Amino acid sequence: MKNIESNSYVDFLDIRDYAIAGQIFSLQQSAYQVEAKLIGTQKIPPLMETLEQLMDCGETFLGYYEQEELIGALSYKRKGGEVDIYRMMVNPDHFRKGIAKNLLYDLERRHGDVKQILISTGAQNLPAVKLYEKLGFIVIGDTVVCEGLILSRFLKIKG
Repeated sequence: MKNIESNSYVDFLDIRDYAIAGQIFSLQQSAYQVEAKLIGTQKIPPLMETLEQLMDCGETFLGYYEQEELIGALSYKRKGGEVDIYRMMVNPDHFRKGIAKNLLYDLERRHGDVKQILISTGAQNLPAVKLYEKLGFIVIGDTVVCEGLILSRFLKIKG
């Protein structure tokens, strides 16, 4: 989806392409470092992942570009009538500009027939928690991943 006026758009990303994967990896590191500080642990799985592991993850990626620069991305897997979002990342220089919201809207548009969408975030990542709740997601549970890392799981049921 291209927005000509602002020169921003969302498009699929080929995670198997080394150059694109490198951009996603860099974005992931910078975005999840901020979340690590918010929740008080470096044990976030994307921060421990290698480039090769990222390239082999089997997830579908959508990227948000502004003036041809990748500044946001999400990844997901679709299983029947369900989309499970695995990663949401935004360049910290572009926080609070609606990029995560636009990525989620684009995902919903592309998969308008799904019955539900799932996403997780650190329970203490209040900006993400507030965004997901504002967009109609409800908390369905918390999981202790390891010492210092509690993930909140969110669900959005589609009409």
